[in-house]
Amino acid sequence: MSKPTRMDLIRTFNAELVYIRSAFPMGKKGLTLKDGKISPDAQELQQLIAMWGPAVKPGDRAMITAVVIKDDRIHFEINGGPVKKQKWYQRITISGGSGSVPMTPSDSTANPRGSYLDLMFDHYVPELNPQQLKDLLRPVFDFDSKSPLEAYLDTVPPKVREAIKNHQVLVGMNRDMVLYAKGRPPGKEREKDGDIEYEEWIYGQPPQDVEFVRFVGDEVVRVETMKVGGEKVVRTDKEVDIESQPKVAKGEEPQPRPANAPSLRRPGEPVDTAVPTTVPSSTPLPPLTSPPPQSPPSTPDPGAGQIPH
Repeated sequence: MSKPTRMDLIRTFNAELVYIRSAFPMGKKGLTLKDGKISPDAQELQQLIAMWGPAVKPGDRAMITAVVIKDDRIHFEINGGPVKKQKWYQRITISGGSGSVPMTPSDSTANPRGSYLDLMFDHYVPELNPQQLKDLLRPVFDFDSKSPLEAYLDTVPPKVREAIKNHQVLVGMNRDMVLYAKGRPPGKEREKDGDIEYEEWIYGQPPQDVEFVRFVGDEVVRVETMKVGGEKVVRTDKEVDIESQPKVAKGEEPQPRPANAPSLRRPGEPVDTAVPTTVPSSTPLPPLTSPPPQSPPSTPDPGAGQIPH
């Protein structure tokens, strides 16, 4: 890429406001786009968002805050970029009678809540004009939409798109879809049906139709409409299948306690059957209730050093 083209692209896209078409995770890892395909894939991206939270979601407006053209990629930072590692001199502090102060002034933008996109090419970045680059970025950035709704509608299935345009709620939608279709609910209620907790969003009030939208987690599981004439319409069958985000990332579930796990019980002490079979890694071990004997018994205990069953 020639130097004039490089400068033209940087001037065009730096500080440009765009609408987001794909979710970005917070943290140090952003997105990579090559040949129209986004990585990480949907499953890994959902795990990153579940672990660190979203930097931006589809339909959100964001600012491109940095454009860096490298050998085989163009690096775009949005909303200040990802979490950045501090320089060595930023970790130096000076201690004195009044406490410790950093050697360099703190930077409020050192750890922003943005993310980044790397647009990848084979071997080198070719000559591009601004419109060609916008077309390549289309799977992630929307430069043409005039509203968040227009940008969001391009990211959902056709059936959901039509329902949102008609202000309808379908069983299987997520919260963002309902917000775009109906707006924020005037009323909310949290209830429990047996062991299942749910949240109900209430739209409308008499003498108009009243609609109750029930969520379990992030998914609509029931839509109940009370008509003005007293008729009640209830829908519970899934009308659209949307891939839901995992609640926890891999590796966060408690692991079962091994059968030969070490114990703080003294030899011969009975087993407490009330002890749970799983112990979270963050639970501290209980202290000994009494000091151990100062000298071993004269006759060795055949069960010493073994885990009682």
